Order: sequence, then structure tokens, then C-alpha cells
Amino acid sequence: MEIGLIISLAVVLFSIFYLVMLYNGLVSLKHAVSKHLANIDVLLKQRHDELPKLIETCKQYMKHEQETLSKVITARQQVSVAQSNHDMIALGQAETNLRASTGQLFALAENYPELKADSSFAALQNRISELENAIADRREVYNEAVNNNNVRIEQFPDVIIARWFRFHAFDLLKFAKSEVQDVDIKSLFN
Repeated sequence: MEIGLIISLAVVLFSIFYLVMLYNGLVSLKHAVSKHLANIDVLLKQRHDELPKLIETCKQYMKHEQETLSKVITARQQVSVAQSNHDMIALGQAETNLRASTGQLFALAENYPELKADSSFAALQNRISELENAIADRREVYNEAVNNNNVRIEQFPDVIIARWFRFHAFDLLKFAKSEVQDVDIKSLFN
């Protein structure tokens, strides 16, 4: 009798320990997704703060390019709204618009030698390009964390714990098709 009780107790303790480990693993994944999204938010905020400086520098030279400058401003606002709403689908679309309008702005700068020679413009252009690369890297890390979370909450036996404690899937930060295709450099200069 005593051995049966010890075995039963060991099985119960092992089961509890195993369920706690599954739960803690899911919590860790959920917080990893949040952390990576917060890292993206930091970079988006930095870029958000740099863009008005770039636009102001460009305004001094590009008096006839208000439409392009307005597109950058509008796209920047769309990113801000999507970011504050944590809407990954809208954020992906807004990011695509912002990257396109910023690319147009940099392409138009080619027509303004004084602007290209301006040290503030060059520094801001370089800073924004660095931020764009960092954002792309962080989006990749975020999507990997989302994928890990989404797979785990669907796998057995994790799915039992996930449903019981209402763990949910997260949306991937998707890119627009135009963002993953080759860039037509000639079109940027027309």
C-alpha cells in the first residue's frame, strides 16, 4: 500500500510540475512578443521624432515639393495611429506608405544639390536609414516571437493550458507586397 501511495503522489507531483512548466513557458512567450513589440515601438518613436526635422530641413530647399512632404507627414501620422492602437495589420500598411513616401523624398533630394550638400539633411537621412534597418531587424525578431507563441498555443499539451488560461494568438507584422519586391530605382528618380 505504501509504495502505491508514493507512486501516486509522485505522479501527481510530476503532473503539477509539468503543468506549471508549460504555463511558465507560455507566459514567457507572451511576454517575449510584448517585449519585441516594445522594441519596435522605441525605434518607431525615434524615427517619428526625426522625420519632422528632416521635413523642416527639406522645406527650406524644396518649396515646390509640398505634395511629397505632405505624403511623408500623413504617412507618419498613420504609423502613429496604428502603433497606438497596436493594430499590426494597419501598422504594416502604414509602414509601407511611410517607407515609400520617405523614399520619394530622398529621391527628390537628388534634384536639389544644395539640400544634398546640407550637413543636417545628410545626418538626418543617414539616421533615418539606420532606423529603417533597425526596424526591419526588429520586425523580423517580433514575427519570430509571434510565430513561436502561436505555434505553442496550438500544440498539445500546451493547447490545454493556453485555452484554460486564455492565451491568445498574436498578429504577425506583415509587409506589403511592394515592400518585398525588387525596387525599381529608375522610377524613384522620375
